Parts: sequence; C-alpha cells; structure tokens
Amino acid sequence: MHLKRIILIATVSLAAVSCGEGFSWKRTVMDGSRTGVQACTADNVSEKMGTYADGVYTAPDGRVFKDGCTPEVARILLEAQPVMADLKTLVGHSTRAMVREYPQCELSNWFIDELMRAVEEKSGKKVHFGLTNFGGIRVDMPEGEVLKDDIVSMFPFKNNLCYLELKGSDIRFILEQLAATTWQVIGGGKFVVKDGKLESAEIDGAPLDDERVYGVATISFLLNGGDGISMARNAKHLEIYDEYILDVMLPYVQSLTEQGLPIEYHTDDRITIINTADDGSFRK
Repeated sequence: MHLKRIILIATVSLAAVSCGEGFSWKRTVMDGSRTGVQACTADNVSEKMGTYADGVYTAPDGRVFKDGCTPEVARILLEAQPVMADLKTLVGHSTRAMVREYPQCELSNWFIDELMRAVEEKSGKKVHFGLTNFGGIRVDMPEGEVLKDDIVSMFPFKNNLCYLELKGSDIRFILEQLAATTWQVIGGGKFVVKDGKLESAEIDGAPLDDERVYGVATISFLLNGGDGISMARNAKHLEIYDEYILDVMLPYVQSLTEQGLPIEYHTDDRITIINTADDGSFRK
C-alpha cells in the first residue's frame, strides 16, 4: 500500500480514537485557508506544514495547538516526511491541470500516446493502436509544480507494458465491446460510436481492415479479463516486458524537465461519441 495512504488511514484512525468520536470522509483542498498548511516538498516541510515540539504543534500561520488530537496527528505526519522525502522530489512543471474526463482528455491522450511510443521502442516494431483503461489513471495532473509523488499516485499499479499483434477483426470485437459498455483510453486512430454501437473505426490512417495484423500496445491488466477486456484472446504474438507503467511515465516527465519543456498535451478527434437519446444525455 502507498505510504501516503497508510499515513492517512493511521491519521484518521488516531483522530477518531483520540477525540473519542466517529468520523466520516471529507475531501478538503490543502489551500492553507485554515492553518496555513499546504502540500510540501522535501525542502520546505516546516514552512508548509509547521513544527512539533514537546507536545505542541505550531501551524505555518502561527496558530498553536496544545490540546486535543491535533498535536499528535501533526507529529505523525511530520515524522513521516523524511521517509517520504524522495516522493516529494520536484520532477516537472505542468502549464495547467489535466483532469480525467471521458471519452478522452489531455491526460488520457498524453498517457496512451507515450505508452505506445515506449512499446514501439521496446519491441522494435511498429505500434498502430494502443489501449489502456481510465481506471489505471488514479489522480489528475496538477497545475504548476509536479512532484514524484504526483506521478507515482497517478500510475500506482504494477501493470507491465505489452506488445501484441492482433487481426483487425479482433480489434473490432474489442472496440464494439467498449462501445456497448464503457469507452477506455485509446490511441492510434479515429473512432465513432453512435448509440452504443461502433459506427466507424480508422487505424493507421485507413479504415480498420479485419484481415490485417496490427501492432498493439497495452498493459498486462487488460490481457485476460481486466475491466472485462481480454486483449490476449486470439493474439498472433505477445510480448510482456518487465517495465511497469511508472517505469515509462516517470522518466518521460523527467526527460521533459531536462529539456526545459513543460507537461502539457491536447485533445483531438480520435473519438466521437454520439447519443441520440431523447434526454440528450452523453453516453460514456
């Protein structure tokens, strides 16, 4: 389990026990509005999170807490920071927040396009099509400073990179399945879905050819039933690499920074979903 999650669970549990009360989940943006506390890096813990000494917690805005569970919770969080120092390393800068949205968004396109590039480089073979799942992107890309922890939290699962060779008919089967259920993260083509049915599919600049064999990039989670998808079914060829998603995306972010480039991306016309339902709702 991710260290931040362990600390969060421990903190909430301690707060509930120490205060003698039950608790419920509530998301609060760390904008410093209450005590001046903000998310910190490895170099500004005291400035952003405050200090603890002799049972007393002093918040960044100068407020002092001697009683209740606040000092003990603060102590646990502050003592955990050295262990988390590596995760607090600044690795990049984003020109704007990239938020997960269906059926495509800047973040999902950024992810799958880089995944396809990495698999093509790893396999030494042309990758025409890429598919991964929205559930594999766990958090949004923040605006401004991007920490290593942001990327680790974004791609926490140990899913291996994979290269497959699939006939167009098998890709069509998967696309029709997605069209009828939930669309996922797609790269390498243009696709139109209308009222839950695949209306058109174009890969490598031409209509999907059922008889052609295509190079495909995906992840191990989707090979045999993850999210209901079985990419390996009828695969003509399959390679599973030792690299996980994070092993690709973190170095990619670091390489952008080394080149003086920000993290930013775009949406395009790769997916069009049309719903002609009377209520005008948008089908995902």
